[in-house]
Amino acid sequence: MLQELPRTEALPDNAMLTQAEVSAMARAVVRLFENWGLTDAEARDILGGLAARTFARWKAGEPGRIDRDLATRLSLLMGIHKGLRYLFADRTRGYAWVKKPNQHFDGRTPADIMAEGSIFALARVRSYLDAERGGW
Repeated sequence: MLQELPRTEALPDNAMLTQAEVSAMARAVVRLFENWGLTDAEARDILGGLAARTFARWKAGEPGRIDRDLATRLSLLMGIHKGLRYLFADRTRGYAWVKKPNQHFDGRTPADIMAEGSIFALARVRSYLDAERGGW
């Protein structure tokens, strides 16, 4: 016999990330960019054109206040990292993937795609990894 499952709320009680969570993601992303071998300029482009002084503060462990756009970027980057960890048992190979040409991206690297600077570029890389993990 079929049973109807209770519906999930469309808007959760606490939809927003806390500042502490966002700050932790910022610190993790700085380390992630180092592992990916990105330059500061590439990292700032991926973060939507973050100012050099602001990124320097991030690297010093002081991300400060992070707006919704930046929090969304950080969340997408964490999803990309998670996807790579699922796909590659060897962490080093997963980190290296970001700088390797990919035929799905017309021979460009995922880092090149992400450095276009739009949230859509980050979502494109994340969607690709999610699809790879799911078997298309």
